[in-house]
Amino acid sequence: MNLRLLRKPYLALGALAAACTLVPAQAMAQNKPVAYPAKGQSQQQQASDDGACYSWAKQQSGVDPAQAANAPPPAQAQGGQRVRGAAGGAAAGAVAGAIAGDAGKGAAIGAATGTVAGGMAHRQSRRQANAANQQAAANASQAMGSYYQAWGACMEGRGYSVK
Repeated sequence: MNLRLLRKPYLALGALAAACTLVPAQAMAQNKPVAYPAKGQSQQQQASDDGACYSWAKQQSGVDPAQAANAPPPAQAQGGQRVRGAAGGAAAGAVAGAIAGDAGKGAAIGAATGTVAGGMAHRQSRRQANAANQQAAANASQAMGSYYQAWGACMEGRGYSVK
């Protein structure tokens, strides 16, 4: 461990905060609460109550946990910006170079410039995909929280202890 982190606790907290942001949102998503029979309900009765509360909570919250489990995959950044940038830059550079008398040199400069521009576009696309994924995970977590709150209220109303 880096001793500087120990001497400067705020650096350790910053490192911890950075590590926590790398944990996938699904790993931090809420787990379904557990209902314990508080009035001697049988397993059959609990299964029936669970099904009824599933339907009621789905109606109340507008969230279907079965559909949430089949959510679309995360957004991904587009690829190929560097290649497209290099090709476009090379074409433009070749034209400019031909006017100046050296199409090959112009194409090389244009390709290098286009590659850099394409790389910048790729980073922006990746940032946008990450932001969209974080927002989708936050929305899903909030929706499931609403569902579980409704489900828990229903189960408690039927005589279960919900944890």
